[in-house]
Amino acid sequence: MDGYPHCVMKIKLLQKIWTSDPCYKRHGVNGSLCSILIYLSEIESWCPVLPGRNVSPSLAQNTEMGAGHAVIRDSLKGLYPAMEGRMEFKWIHQRISSMEDIWVKAGRSFSAKYNLTQRTAKHILVHPGLVTKEANLHMAEGAFKGGPLGELVQWSDLISTLHILGHHVHLSASLPEFKKLVTTKTSGCPSQPTVSLIYTDIVGLLLIRQLLGSSGTTYQCMMRVLDCYGTEADFNHAAWVRRHHLYSPYGSLNLHLKQFYTMFPHTPDNTFLGFTVQPLVESQLRSTSRAQQALVYGKSAMYWQGKEAMLDVIHKYLDIHGTVEENAPIPSYVKNHGIIKGSEVHSLLRKSKVFVGLSLPYEGPGPLEALANGCAFLNPRLHPPQGRLNSDFFREKPTFRELTSQHPYAEFIGEPYVWTVDMHNLTDVERALTAILNQTIEPYIPYEFTCEGMLQRVNILIEKQDFCHNMVEGWPPLSALQVVKAEINTSCKQACENKGLICEPAFFPHLNNAKQFASYGVKCETSELSDFYLVPPAYNGKNNHCLFQSDALLFSCVRSHETFTRICPCRDYIKDQIALCKACVE
Repeated sequence: MDGYPHCVMKIKLLQKIWTSDPCYKRHGVNGSLCSILIYLSEIESWCPVLPGRNVSPSLAQNTEMGAGHAVIRDSLKGLYPAMEGRMEFKWIHQRISSMEDIWVKAGRSFSAKYNLTQRTAKHILVHPGLVTKEANLHMAEGAFKGGPLGELVQWSDLISTLHILGHHVHLSASLPEFKKLVTTKTSGCPSQPTVSLIYTDIVGLLLIRQLLGSSGTTYQCMMRVLDCYGTEADFNHAAWVRRHHLYSPYGSLNLHLKQFYTMFPHTPDNTFLGFTVQPLVESQLRSTSRAQQALVYGKSAMYWQGKEAMLDVIHKYLDIHGTVEENAPIPSYVKNHGIIKGSEVHSLLRKSKVFVGLSLPYEGPGPLEALANGCAFLNPRLHPPQGRLNSDFFREKPTFRELTSQHPYAEFIGEPYVWTVDMHNLTDVERALTAILNQTIEPYIPYEFTCEGMLQRVNILIEKQDFCHNMVEGWPPLSALQVVKAEINTSCKQACENKGLICEPAFFPHLNNAKQFASYGVKCETSELSDFYLVPPAYNGKNNHCLFQSDALLFSCVRSHETFTRICPCRDYIKDQIALCKACVE
């Protein structure tokens, strides 16, 4: 029972002590194995919910008693006392306060469009592991010295979103603080956690598990794990990792794959959380004129190495500006502004005609910020695509995903905003640059990266996504399911995309049986229930041997097979809001 490592132990314990407290009997425990399993899966969360059991929604709300209704807030100031004077939250605090007016306006717009009156205000714990004392990564301090900002941007925007939506946000930056906030209130049985959702990252989750030991299982289904690059089934499933020797320091977590929240919508097995891009205000649009200049995307000197030939071509047409660390060995014609504030970077983008990628860093927020400021992005194509098998950066990441360019999401947006080029083909670079200089683009932000888009997405995820109780045929609604048969050697991700759809792993259990296969024209002559493959539900077209998945943690949208044809669960999506199907917001 992957994901429930203490289930057997708890069953044995409860078989011995169920008569010791009358509360067990009140919850239906009568000493039978069946009653104990129901209790340990539905009242507490030590074991998986039994097939066919429909859990009462009231059980999911036990931890919300006394929390009241969630009401859209018109200020972020309630967050500030918990962040003031704390280095761990200094950069996050600055970003949140700088965007307060934008968030408040987005909240009002969002609440005017939807009926939000029936929501419960949840107690939500936010524990950014990367900035904690125990992680010892000094990310909070490095944010002011040119360190990576993508994760901090996402944490800032998540905290703002939760607060504007009307939930009670509790911030933690150390393990003692975390333990204090999640201390359970025990009154007989069951023990009730004081929070209902916990947002952390993989570093934080690993440290939390060390802290809590076996008691951490109580909180496992509440976890939402921020994970920039995504986690795939191969690396999440501990037994599969051991069997196939797929080591990753960030793997073997045995979570539901949808509990991993990504920066961009690149991995349909995971949940897209995203972040927000700050829009231009009217006064900024009026007061800024474009200069004949380019701004280079890269604060670290190492990103600039070997890029001189491309920069020389660009310099023939434009002055080149940079925001790179001091004393970096960069071309003498570059006007370097050093490490500057985000607002100053935005000012440079508003004056620039092109934002120049150097192939690194991968998948950061910078290119979308450029588009928001009306500045085109020159996006380097990666030859060959970069991933775990050929890149030191991805070597320990729990995914086989390969990047075809520095920024695949921007590549998908395409021209005239994004020009993806081979930076070693100077003719290709010059062609794109000439086209950029002969065009004018308006500022552009995909809706899913606006404040209102993030409010819509996160609100629905909080209301509908539930890993503590039975979600079969719950959300997304089954009416959104569109079944596609993949070609041999084609993943469900690709097969769905070929039809203009997206793979939806929540529907895998529905398709994972011979009856459903028959309804889609596949008659199983023989069948097999197995945990040795990542492609079920699938079948061999030569002999109609059907393959069904026996372990829910091994369902995968992204794997393919040279023998089996995959039966793929696809759904539609809202334009510029790929996390949500069209029926998801009705």
